[in-house]
Amino acid sequence: MTYLWLKAGHIIFMVFWMAGLFILPRQMLYLHPYAAKAPETAVWKDRIGKLRHIILTPSLIVVWLLGFALAGTIGAFSQGWFHAKLLLVLLLTGYHMYMVVQAKKMVKGERPLSEKQLKLFGEVPAILLALIVVLVIVKPF
Repeated sequence: MTYLWLKAGHIIFMVFWMAGLFILPRQMLYLHPYAAKAPETAVWKDRIGKLRHIILTPSLIVVWLLGFALAGTIGAFSQGWFHAKLLLVLLLTGYHMYMVVQAKKMVKGERPLSEKQLKLFGEVPAILLALIVVLVIVKPF
């Protein structure tokens, strides 16, 4: 029964985390045309801050904690698919951190990424999610 609760929690918080990762680049794209002192910038700064503090960071932490607990209960640490999944989740975590840093720069008035780059970066979580799901469900190795 513990396994099922861990699995349910892991999936729930993974969905929250992914939703935040899909939303963040979109919010950054909406912020992009405004100057640092524009009233709209303050609105987007607040929204991005809430997304980070209420959804992204807490979900990231819970996903990692429940993921390791889940892996321990099923003995995944010795399985190849899990190592590949772990690598992809590390990449996703790195993406998360990179986008948060870029968002912080943007609310200060910098524009480190172009609109085109933001649109492309918005696809990264979807690609990694698809690969992670295949690894978990199919367990190809």
